[in-house]
This record gives sequence, structure tokens and C-alpha cells, in this order.
Amino acid sequence: MQVFIQTVVTGLTTGCLYALIALGYTMVYGVLKLLNFAHGDVYMVGAYIGYFVIQWFGGPTHASVPVPLMLFVAFLAAAIGCGVLGVAMERFAYRPLRNAPRIAPLITALGLSLVIEDPVLLLFGGFDRSYNTNEFISTTNGITIGHVHIDSVQILIFVLTALMCVGLQLLVNRTLLGKSMRAVASDREAAEMLGVNVNRTIAVTFLIGSAMAGIAGVMSGLAFNEISNTIGFLAGLKAFTAAVVGGIGSIPGAMVGGIFIGLAESFSLQYISTEYSDLIVFGILIATMLIRPTGIFSQRALQKV
Repeated sequence: MQVFIQTVVTGLTTGCLYALIALGYTMVYGVLKLLNFAHGDVYMVGAYIGYFVIQWFGGPTHASVPVPLMLFVAFLAAAIGCGVLGVAMERFAYRPLRNAPRIAPLITALGLSLVIEDPVLLLFGGFDRSYNTNEFISTTNGITIGHVHIDSVQILIFVLTALMCVGLQLLVNRTLLGKSMRAVASDREAAEMLGVNVNRTIAVTFLIGSAMAGIAGVMSGLAFNEISNTIGFLAGLKAFTAAVVGGIGSIPGAMVGGIFIGLAESFSLQYISTEYSDLIVFGILIATMLIRPTGIFSQRALQKV
């Protein structure tokens, strides 16, 4: 039972990261019907920004400021940096192709992934870099229930993910910007005729989704220590799987799908095999496409007449 509960905690931790990345996929798909496969590399950039912020403050062993302030700056810098990157991607790569055949922006997204990944490789090298989280955040701090320990980094991930998910739901459902997003997602041409600034709405959607991916990147570095220029590829694919399982285009679906994929991966690593965990995750994607291709939180699409 102890191992089972600890596996659940690990799965929830990973699932939170997948959920935050999946939210970016589902938001962009909602307003543009575009699968932004470069989104995983935005997550990777966020991890690097967090790493260099920590180094700028003196590194994990000689931090020149209090740790909470250092983490706040790391999250803020990752959110801003990745948000700007997301807006630039939309403006210069996707907007010119908005009325092109659907295959064009899809191929562009795959190319963008390499455009982001390769300069990181050239600038910072292909070797792994370590956050060394244990040097400035003690793993003994946290909550211990019986023989199950939830460390402070995991608690931080749970709390921040919950706050961002709730905040995003409130933004989409109770603000003017959220109404604009839903209008553009429902009918872009009609929304534009009614006075909605479509370009600004889509740009802000990329900004928010990319900022959340950047924050997830810093969380990943804190939780798993090691980062490299390739971490975004697999994480992006698993987050895309989470978005599909939950129902791509559905914000609650992305949250639930992320947690589900995180738990599935954690249990497969613990009870089946480390070699087959990815196979099981992508097997879930295939099964979802065969059994319920619209996902768990699917909604019947409105048809124009």
C-alpha cells in the first residue's frame, strides 16, 4: 500500500506537468484548430530559463537571495520568456498560414520544433544540466502521512497547478477576454464581424498557453533535476496524448487527461516495466482514437448552416 500511494503521488506530480502543457495544446486548438507541435519545445525553453535564473542568483549552493524570491523570479522569467516566444511563433509562423490548407501550419509546427531545439543545442550543448534542487530545497521538508512522503517540491507543483487551472477556468468563463476566446473558437469570422479583435485574441491565447508551458518547464527541472534540449519532444507528445484523451479543445479535459496520463505512466513504470511505459502511454492514445476519438470531455460540434 505504501508503494501504491507513493506511485500515485509521483503520477500526480508528472500529471500536473502534462496537464499544464496540454492546456496550451487545447487552447490553441480551440481558437485555431491547429496542433502546435512546437509547444513541447516551449516547455523546454522554460526549463532552461529557470535554470539560468538560478545560476544568475549564485547557483543552488550559493544563492544570493532567499529561495522563495529566487523561485518566484524563475517562474516569472520563464512565463514571460515563453509567453513572448509563443506570441512570436503565432505572429511570424502561424498567422501568415491562417487561411492556408490545414497541412501547411502542421508542417510549420514540426519545423518550428527544430528551429527552437537546435539553437539551444548549439548555444548550451547537448549535455544534461542539473537544477540540483536538493541543494536549496530540502527533500525532508513536506508532508509525511504514515510511510508516504510528499516533499515540498511536489506540494509546490500541486498548488501552483491547481491555482493556474482554476485561474484559467475563471478567465475563460468570467472575463471579456474569455468571451472573446470562446467566440473565436466557435466561429472566427462571425466573431470578427461582431467586433472581436481576432488577432489579439489568438495572440493572447498563445501567450497564456506558452507561459503555462514555461512554468511547467521550471517545475520539471525542480522535480526531476535533469534538463536537456530534447526534453520537450517526448513531454510534448505525452501532453498531446493527454489533450486527446481528455478531449482536445476542452480545458477540463486537458486537466483530467494530464493527470490520467501521469498516473498511467507512473503505474506502468512501477508495476510493469520501465521499457514499456512509453508504449503504454501511446497505446492509450491509439485506444482513445479507436474507441472515443473525441475524448472524455467531448462536445458536439456546432455545424454552420
